Amino acid sequence: MTNIKQDLENITAGTLENYNQGALDFREGTRDHDVSQNIAALLRHIDAPPPFCLLDFGCGPGRDLKTFSGIGHIAIGLDGSEEFVAMARADTGCEVWQQDFLKLDLPAGKFDGIFANASLQHIPSQELPRVLRQLHAALKTGGVLFCSLPRGNNSEGWSRNRYSAFHDKTAWWAFMDQAGFVELEHYYRPQGLPREQQPWLASAWRAQAG
Repeated sequence: MTNIKQDLENITAGTLENYNQGALDFREGTRDHDVSQNIAALLRHIDAPPPFCLLDFGCGPGRDLKTFSGIGHIAIGLDGSEEFVAMARADTGCEVWQQDFLKLDLPAGKFDGIFANASLQHIPSQELPRVLRQLHAALKTGGVLFCSLPRGNNSEGWSRNRYSAFHDKTAWWAFMDQAGFVELEHYYRPQGLPREQQPWLASAWRAQAG
């Protein structure tokens, strides 16, 4: 058990160190990424009167957090990287929580929607069921979780000095079903390319009542 705990701590520390060290380059390199398709996929499925209360899970430097708040929603960011959290707070004026993905402390039933864009792949598969249940519990009944993940053949390990898991559609659907979510839609990105040139699997899910 001690070795497993140490392994998880090393995974978190190594991944966050990579993001912290490259925070400025990451911000500049992703500033102009168009994820409007993903933002729309989250928002259109939320059955609540706006403004929505949203959690940007893995908000990074705050690009999408700024978009959500800019269109009138109550947006809260969460990231494990202290550099990203500082950037997001300064750039958006939003509340941003610094939390390790494997040690979440989330309020129950608070959010209409959770936006997990390119973040959940950093959670080791053995911990994923627990983390997904925590996200489910943080959503209001009927709330929506959007996630975008790099797809693969269910391998995981260190990639570009970050720990990442590459799930296929069947495996990811099983994780989500186990956590109490029902699929609303899915698609592959970038748009308009052959499937072999679409490395991202995007999906939106509704939290079912326990």
